[in-house]
Amino acid sequence: MEPHRPETPHTPPPSLWPVGFAVGVAVLLLGLIVGWGIVLLGALLTVGFGFLWVRDVVEGTPTAPAAPEPPPPQGIGAAPVPARQAEAALPAMDEEEIHRYPRNVFLEGATLGLGALIGGIVTVPALGFAVLPAFVDQEPQGSDLGPLENFPEGEWRVATFLEDPEHGEVSRRTAFVRHNGDLNGVPSFTIISNRCAHLGCPTQPQGSLNEEDSEEIEVEHGTVTLIPTNPSGFTCPCHGGAYSIEGNRTAGPPVRALDRYEFSIRDGHLWIGKAYSVGEVEGEGKDARIKKYHRFYPGEHVDGIQQILYPFPAPNL
Repeated sequence: MEPHRPETPHTPPPSLWPVGFAVGVAVLLLGLIVGWGIVLLGALLTVGFGFLWVRDVVEGTPTAPAAPEPPPPQGIGAAPVPARQAEAALPAMDEEEIHRYPRNVFLEGATLGLGALIGGIVTVPALGFAVLPAFVDQEPQGSDLGPLENFPEGEWRVATFLEDPEHGEVSRRTAFVRHNGDLNGVPSFTIISNRCAHLGCPTQPQGSLNEEDSEEIEVEHGTVTLIPTNPSGFTCPCHGGAYSIEGNRTAGPPVRALDRYEFSIRDGHLWIGKAYSVGEVEGEGKDARIKKYHRFYPGEHVDGIQQILYPFPAPNL
């Protein structure tokens, strides 16, 4: 029978906690681009796996040096052969070679490298899109709606235009445009999308359309049609959605106000820009106070308790 050998402490076996920690860091970085919900998930994963990793390292640390094992018996009644007199089975290794790459050091290095790789994949494209446009000459974005004199102050026009001239008539859109007068020496406009915030049906102005006074204006990227109207609000004929003159929901199933468009003034022309979503408009005309959101799909909440209850909206438009 073999003599009793004292148990010796050893380094902890490899675990998956460092990998989970690296994944948590990657999710956290991804959340900085996608949304705060993903940031929270990444933070929870990072803290949870980091705690488990530290716990394993602390509990697995040896508290006493390992005792040397006695040589195995050479046979019944045989005296052990001293190590200096026996031939070595393998070449002897010095201490530097033995401790050069222990398993825990390799695992830590692999984890940090994986985390750095994932973090680079997530952050480098985002930083590129954020910084590169400042160093690249870009053409002005948007669509020309024509000269400012075609938009009398205080009057509404139903404008149809090409949102993306490269795609032709399939990109034709409709918006309700009102000239609000000057604000700080610059013309102010209200440009409301006709896309209902319920299911996306086309809304209509609550008032007559003076189609006999409509105008067709030739611009660089196509034709813009302007129809005068004097609405008291806007309605959706599909499901009865109703909106105020500023686009706020007043009745029916819509979940928010009508979307709006950005605008700019270039060489005496009104240019329409990107669409954005609005929860509710406070005030009227050039005095309106608006909190802008990225463009959400119809039927999605952008603020309030409803947005918390539905935290995972569809992809942005």
